[in-house]
Amino acid sequence: MKITVITACFNAEETLEDTLRSVLTQDHADLEYIVMDGGSTDGSLQILERYRTQLTHLVSAPDEGMYDAYNRGLQYATGDVVALLNADDMYANPQVLSLVAERFRQTCADAVYGDLVYVGRENPSQVLRYWRSGFYRRERFKFGWMPPHPAFFLRREAYQRYGGFDTRLQSAADYELMLRMLYKHGLAAGWVPEVLVRMRSGGKSNATLRNRLFANREDRQAWVLNQIKPLPFTLLLKPLRKLPQFLIKP
Repeated sequence: MKITVITACFNAEETLEDTLRSVLTQDHADLEYIVMDGGSTDGSLQILERYRTQLTHLVSAPDEGMYDAYNRGLQYATGDVVALLNADDMYANPQVLSLVAERFRQTCADAVYGDLVYVGRENPSQVLRYWRSGFYRRERFKFGWMPPHPAFFLRREAYQRYGGFDTRLQSAADYELMLRMLYKHGLAAGWVPEVLVRMRSGGKSNATLRNRLFANREDRQAWVLNQIKPLPFTLLLKPLRKLPQFLIKP
């Protein structure tokens, strides 16, 4: 099974190399790695040049944001499965892609997802939150559930059939995509009950109360765009589900 990993980056010199190494040290042999740089002006391109021979595609050009960069990267993808890894996230260990490929083989699912830990931005060995995804049931979306997007792997055929990211959304395009794929179109999903991704803290959508309120409005818009109706408390439960993540220990 061929897996395509796409990383979108822009002025990410402080964290980019950790991301690159975590992908390039994977023990899964059939790997395609695409990096979409938005025209960085810091040292990101110098870092990428050091790894150029190990990258399947490296594109550096202005884009309209992360989701636009991922849509462009999908045009280069040829793998059976596509993974999206931001430039400040890392795979938890070199066996991640092998575990994912095995779960696809076991379940014949359209998507596979795992667990994720939030780690300190300056100290990525410090675990701050543990996102334990749990088994997938379609109706869980109505109770605020979603899988962690950096640990979400989707067959390329699904992107071809149902489209990529909706760039009208600034912070919830990943939520909208998973809602569309899993809930609206009913694609089958399998869970790997292990930490697959270490995600640095400091995400934009949770940085301030104002950003969280904006993200919540976009979450609501994700349901509207798909012409499906959440329960009255769905979007309230979505941020509340994060609270236990601070209590779970890996």
